[in-house]
Amino acid sequence: MKINFIGISLLALLAANANAQKRKITPDDTTSNYNPAAAFAPQFYSDKGNEFHSANGEPGPKYWQNRANYTINVKLDTASKTISGTVTIDYINNSPDALQYLWLQLDQNTYKKDARSNFFTGRAPGLNQHTDGYKIEAVSVVTGNVAKNVDYVINDARMQVRLKSPLLTKSVIKLKIKYHYTIPGDFGNRTDYVDTKNGKIYEIAQWFPRMCVYDDSRGWDTLPFLGAGEFYLDYGDFDYLVTVPWDMIVAGSGELVNPQEVLTAKQLTRLNEARNSDKTIMIRSLADVTDPASRPVNMGTLTWHFKMQNTRDVAFGASKAYVWDAARVNLPGGKKSLAMSVYPAESVGANAWNRATEYLKKSIEYFSEKWFVYPYPVAINEAGIAGGMEYPGIVFDGITDKGSELYWVTAHEIGHNWFPMIVGSDERRFGWMDEGFNTFIDIYASDAFNKGEYAPKRDGEYAPGGGNPADEIIPTISDPNAPIMMTAADAIPEKYRHPMVYYKPAFGLVLLREQILGKDRFDYAFRNYINKWAFKHPQPDDFFRSMESGAGEDLSWFWKGWFYNNWSTDIAIIDAKNVTAEGIKGLKITVVNKEQMPMPFTVEIKYKDGSKKRQYLPVETWLQRKVVTVTLPVTEEADSITIDPDNALPDLNRGNNTLKVK
Repeated sequence: MKINFIGISLLALLAANANAQKRKITPDDTTSNYNPAAAFAPQFYSDKGNEFHSANGEPGPKYWQNRANYTINVKLDTASKTISGTVTIDYINNSPDALQYLWLQLDQNTYKKDARSNFFTGRAPGLNQHTDGYKIEAVSVVTGNVAKNVDYVINDARMQVRLKSPLLTKSVIKLKIKYHYTIPGDFGNRTDYVDTKNGKIYEIAQWFPRMCVYDDSRGWDTLPFLGAGEFYLDYGDFDYLVTVPWDMIVAGSGELVNPQEVLTAKQLTRLNEARNSDKTIMIRSLADVTDPASRPVNMGTLTWHFKMQNTRDVAFGASKAYVWDAARVNLPGGKKSLAMSVYPAESVGANAWNRATEYLKKSIEYFSEKWFVYPYPVAINEAGIAGGMEYPGIVFDGITDKGSELYWVTAHEIGHNWFPMIVGSDERRFGWMDEGFNTFIDIYASDAFNKGEYAPKRDGEYAPGGGNPADEIIPTISDPNAPIMMTAADAIPEKYRHPMVYYKPAFGLVLLREQILGKDRFDYAFRNYINKWAFKHPQPDDFFRSMESGAGEDLSWFWKGWFYNNWSTDIAIIDAKNVTAEGIKGLKITVVNKEQMPMPFTVEIKYKDGSKKRQYLPVETWLQRKVVTVTLPVTEEADSITIDPDNALPDLNRGNNTLKVK
């Protein structure tokens, strides 16, 4: 999801400079808050690995997860602004437990006047920003051709279905729910409608009752939907039909399986052309938008039929105002997909949505080559007012987005198809496993796109180019009121949400990749984590263990200091002198870690002739001591020495990083 974070660079630099001035020390000051025993204490993991989640961070031999397959048939009524219809769920119990009841998510209930989300600090809606939520008309269990009503209880945005007999392990139950709801207006945030010059745009998400996850960590995961914490969903196959007025285009997750019924012959030809084109092909032009001939009929309704396999969710956009274009996506192994964009006249422009499909295509190709192959036949970029929201196979981006902002939001939102759509983490509890990981992969996608056209993306999610990325997190980790990254997603105050959920985890992975493990070891371990947990449900420890095993490194000191605490780093050089022993020249340096977080670091030696040499000191430098003296080999007398010459570490005080050699 997109978060605006204006001015992060300036604030970070001011705070960092103020911090440095406040903490200025004398050259021989060895005062330190560092405790090696705490940083490197053994037994970081409170639990051993087990048959379900192995000690190496991979799914265990007895790992299981339940599955939910959905058949949905709804009508979008543009007069009453309602969605109405049925959802049939084939719920497969792969757990070892007999389930006496089932839990479902009713996210539309978050818009009711008495919803818990109304009392969520700082996020309360206006008095006119409410709907009546889901209206559940019937809930039944279907056996063969017989449907029998079943008892259910609704509590806020959850529904418990109370079964007459338990759902046994390795068994399937067919649940059918008839429902309707009023679509929220522009206050919907993730699901809404809005006017454009050629008609309303409907962005439809969280639009049917969905199964809660039953897993081996908590049983039924029934956290209420409050808004900040997003989703946790099981995988399944989706077969859905959406009936709309004849003049509307529907852009939905998955593949359109009845194009001959809802598209014109010209559009079918153009769509087939796009499947074989690296250049964007116009399927429905701006001129077509107001031409009734751009629809196969000119009265009544049309039903659009989509299917999507092995996914967590589906969403769609619908409008008669859509311009529509598409291009082929080239995937590793000769595989293909299709990138498409739909947008109104207001979004047309050479520096605007005319390039949206290009941005989408290139992002998918990069993420597929670098991390994991995109698994779905279609990806859609839809312009509306959700302004940056992700669902499997479709993203909702801003109507007015242009240039770099449109590229960044497109790459970020489609990147969510890797985290958490492919790697199915619980973003309602652990937002950093969703937004943080995705922000991390965005960084390198920006570097790669069109020879760095919109690079670098380093210092905050949507405010690049404004400062040193390592300095950006310092104000947050120095703030005594800041929460830790492991805080529940909904419990993080808005002030800290971007730094803690997006930026700190992303920058932490940059540190691991570029300063601690190195690119090759990090990439190998991270790809292994993605592959092992694709379409499964990892917990935080699974990620930590997987990275340690894959990279061959005990990183408990890093998880402890960066994820479970806001520990700071301040490495200071307090002495440096040229020495000679047995005819061999050396540079004897003394450094102190003044704060709680140990870090490996690079020192740069500058010789009197202006040449330079670098030496990397591993994190084991701090294994026993706060103050360390080492002698580095040199070829001639050194003139000065600098710690962390690239300013890559989040060092609180860069004023003590350089010293003239005695």
